Amino acid sequence: MRYLSIAICLLLGSAPSAMAQVSVGVGIGLPGMSIGINLPAYPQLTRVPGYPVYYAPGLNSNYFFYDGLYWVYQGDNWYASSWYNGPWRLVGPELVPVYVLRIPVRYYRAPPMYFRGWQPDAPPRWGTHWGNDWQQQRRGWDQWNRRATPAPAPLPVYQRQYQGERYPQAPQQQQLRNQNYHYQPRDAAVRQQFQEPARPPAPAVRQLTPQPMQPVRPAQPHTEPSGMPPPRPQGGPAAPHPQAPRGGDEVHPSAPPPRAGQDQPPKGRAAPQESRQGQGQGQRRDKDEERGSGRP
Repeated sequence: MRYLSIAICLLLGSAPSAMAQVSVGVGIGLPGMSIGINLPAYPQLTRVPGYPVYYAPGLNSNYFFYDGLYWVYQGDNWYASSWYNGPWRLVGPELVPVYVLRIPVRYYRAPPMYFRGWQPDAPPRWGTHWGNDWQQQRRGWDQWNRRATPAPAPLPVYQRQYQGERYPQAPQQQQLRNQNYHYQPRDAAVRQQFQEPARPPAPAVRQLTPQPMQPVRPAQPHTEPSGMPPPRPQGGPAAPHPQAPRGGDEVHPSAPPPRAGQDQPPKGRAAPQESRQGQGQGQRRDKDEERGSGRP
């Protein structure tokens, strides 16, 4: 029992400090993208001296507020959100506002390993870290007139009443912000973050495997075999197939058949002249015989 009571006292004693720390892991119940930050309540924010930026000294995280947005540097990436607990949007190094880049190293509560050896009162060496291309694109980011530093944006303290289960979802956050926070960002990079709505992930493109093309064969003409009748249509009687006369002769059914022993000349050719003369002489001989016999 004594050990149990000691353990309970230790847990109760560590509860306030645990509430002030950031929980690293998957945010349960948080809308949108989770980057491992799960705050139980609105964090305490303190202004960085001489900068229009706030930081959270009680969090074990690189957590800032600038020009109406919350900014987190984690895992070598910058994230922004209009609410203290997200959802968070990834911001490329070329779009991070210059005053966020100018935050001195000492105000990073969880500095990465490559920050070691850098001056604590100077901004991180982003040109060395992100390369010469980024340095050429963001030339002059670490040079400014400190006397002309703009005033910080007011903190959206209305969000303190929304915590735990009362934390609004993404569609309600914009409505509550429009009702309770009327500050308009001055920085062009911050206005761009407000103007661009959160885009849903692109649908996966289905890759279609190209099918090999089959060679197109030309259509073969339909021919009937020689000497075969055409196919008979279904459902009707078969048509008689006329047979061609042999030898090219035409047969007329009305012509009488030739008498036996009588030679018929071929059709289309005249009878020989000698045959016609012989037939004429035979007819005269028959007439002479009939006169001699006295027959009329």
